[in-house]
Amino acid sequence: MGKNRFKEALLGRKEFVYTLELVPGRGSRGKTQDDLLRIVEKAAGARLVHAVSITDNPGGHPALSPNVIGLEVSRLGFDPIIHFTCKDKNRNQIESTLYSLDRIGISNLLLMTGDFPLYGFEGKAKPVFDLDSIQLIHLINKMNQGLEIDGKAPGGGVRLPPTHFFKGCTLSPFKKYESEVMAQYYKLYKKVKSGADFLITQVGFDARKFDELLRFMRRNAFQIPIIGNVYILNQPVAKVMNRGGVPGCVVTDELYRVYEEEAKRPDKGKSARLTRAAKLIAILKGIGYDGVHIGGPNLVHEDVEWVIEKGKEFFLNWEEWVHEFSFPQKNGFYIFEKDRNTGLNTEVPVNRLTKPRKSPGHAIMRFFHHLMFTPDAPLFRPAKWFFKKIEGTRLEGPVTEWEYWIKFVSSRCRRCGDCTLLEVAFICPHSQCPKYLFNGQCGGSLEGWCEVYPQKKKCIYVRAYNRLKPYGEEESLKEGYTPPRNWALDQTSSWVNYFLGRDHHSQKE
Repeated sequence: MGKNRFKEALLGRKEFVYTLELVPGRGSRGKTQDDLLRIVEKAAGARLVHAVSITDNPGGHPALSPNVIGLEVSRLGFDPIIHFTCKDKNRNQIESTLYSLDRIGISNLLLMTGDFPLYGFEGKAKPVFDLDSIQLIHLINKMNQGLEIDGKAPGGGVRLPPTHFFKGCTLSPFKKYESEVMAQYYKLYKKVKSGADFLITQVGFDARKFDELLRFMRRNAFQIPIIGNVYILNQPVAKVMNRGGVPGCVVTDELYRVYEEEAKRPDKGKSARLTRAAKLIAILKGIGYDGVHIGGPNLVHEDVEWVIEKGKEFFLNWEEWVHEFSFPQKNGFYIFEKDRNTGLNTEVPVNRLTKPRKSPGHAIMRFFHHLMFTPDAPLFRPAKWFFKKIEGTRLEGPVTEWEYWIKFVSSRCRRCGDCTLLEVAFICPHSQCPKYLFNGQCGGSLEGWCEVYPQKKKCIYVRAYNRLKPYGEEESLKEGYTPPRNWALDQTSSWVNYFLGRDHHSQKE
């Protein structure tokens, strides 16, 4: 493997790291792809940027694969960061693609669940989401160690040569409600524990939120480097984000009004947005970030070069600019009390003692779980005996059907045969999360609403947090690892599989 300038700079922590995000367009050739490579060529010559990241079908729309552009970027002498998402690939295709990237020497990955797929050829694309981002990190960890192939698989019983991936993850601290904010941080806990090597934030313009993330990481002794997202917005894109059109990105009404006014200037607000980006770079460096991730629509290399150099100038007085990035969401939640002097946070946590009302449905499910489904439950041993006796008999079919209708009424069951109700406060991620997320919230929720069904369905992890908090159990959302669905169990009885040790509960690490 060749020298990885990005990895060495980020882990060495001797210099502030700059990365540049580029978005390939649809099609194999054309102006978008030519402009993208032109920026890369100039950036390679200037040597101000440590790495170039390439997005993977952003917004759920089809585009040229980041793997192809990444190879071209590497040939220009740059370290590409490939955005690697789970939305369009099953686990076999994911593994295959990862081996391909390792084969051609691309090692930097930014791992994400991904935006929900939207339009494609002759209609909306089918979402895959066979793995979530935690499961993806888990897989790559095993690949980096040398994946052991199951002895039952073709060519099994051997350990494959290790891969060499440098694994990044994402987080959106710019959430409004306590349940959303804590769900994001609980998932970050899982990502770090699973082996993420670095972190890049989502898009936001609230300095206090950037500071909150850093303090949370320090409080939990997370040692991975953190890169802040500096997105150079124009007024049209700000309008889309203000309406919630880009999952995970927050532009408040107050901030959007600023962009509207700036767009009336002769330069349509360009100098103002470049200056804003330079000031945000200075703030992030000042509060202790390890680098910044620069992106935005219609950027040219001269813009990137200007904001980097100007950011170095602004750094000398970075505290002066914090007040220009005070765009809190109305009644938004913060983990720490505000520091009135700096406009950032103190080390004092806010009072989180207020508890939601207990959910009757959740209480009923808890009762039956503790009656039968824990090893010390009074009916556990009789149930285990019963399901072992009916396995393979004529009774198994009717009992499976009875189980299904009970769970369909309570949880919209889809007969996966490997029940994960317990992990998400008795809310089924198979039927009630469009991305089938087992290990925590994605970054796309807005004001508690699901990314895919805004104003219609609440995010299941927001609901789970609010169900668990009255019992003081909300931190259970950051614990454990839930493996991906085993499709061999599809359409079978999850109760039989649970009591006979066939489901994921017997595999948990």
